[in-house]
Amino acid sequence: MRSLPLHRLIPFLGAFAIFSTPEAWAQQNMDNVQIVAHQIRGGIYYLEGQGGNIGLSIGEDGVVMIDDQFAPLTERIVAAIRQLSSGEIRFLINTHVHGDHTGGNENFGRMGVTILARDEVRVRLAGQRPALALPVLTYDGDMTLHLNGEEASIFAVPPAHTDGDSFIHFRGSDVIFVGDFFRTTAFPFIDLNNGGTLQGTIEALAIAIGLSRPETLLVPGHGVVSTREDVIEFRDMILDVQDRVAEMIERGMTYDQVAAGRPTAQYEAKWGDPERFLRSVYAELGGEQ
Repeated sequence: MRSLPLHRLIPFLGAFAIFSTPEAWAQQNMDNVQIVAHQIRGGIYYLEGQGGNIGLSIGEDGVVMIDDQFAPLTERIVAAIRQLSSGEIRFLINTHVHGDHTGGNENFGRMGVTILARDEVRVRLAGQRPALALPVLTYDGDMTLHLNGEEASIFAVPPAHTDGDSFIHFRGSDVIFVGDFFRTTAFPFIDLNNGGTLQGTIEALAIAIGLSRPETLLVPGHGVVSTREDVIEFRDMILDVQDRVAEMIERGMTYDQVAAGRPTAQYEAKWGDPERFLRSVYAELGGEQ
């Protein structure tokens, strides 16, 4: 597989930059956003609002959060948690750097919540956010939290959606919060500007699939609770599109020609507009403009 030279990547990177800046996220209107809690199993919940899904483990040891959406929503997020538990919010795990998953970090840091993330997430946030928004516990591999009668295993994966992706498996409840390298609402977003890769996305999905059983429930970064079969379908779609685009590149086709050939056509009814995904696939496979 050929890598696209840096001067060829630049046009693609600029298109992705807007999706990762706090300013871009902050421009969205949050006034009418409602935070809705969904119980998954036992003390495991997710909150739906604006941005990425928020995971929760609730029990006698307090509350563990996964991601925190946007800063203007923090009061509503805390109010939704208080409907479920009066316990201390003890830990906040960031699955990756994007502002729709980390936008509330400063607010929760100010509340004394301990923020965890991969080393790469802290490095990237350090260039954008104040100290209170930064993870205070970081890791470069895997780690485990033992709270609320659960063993919560946190897995670092190869550069996928970004270069700092993690997913969290609550082993007792058998619920996995997958972060943004799996979603049910759209084609994959491989953020080249923040170190994401096509190959890493495929590998990360394979890890999640390998840890899952038929009864495992997986919560995507965006979308609804899913099964192992849903993740397999998503992974297989990516592999199919990759193979089709690779064959078109071998025939010397430009990006515009590849897009006109619609290698994603059979999947668009389910996953929507393919342009962002198709551009990243084309770039990583070494296509020439």
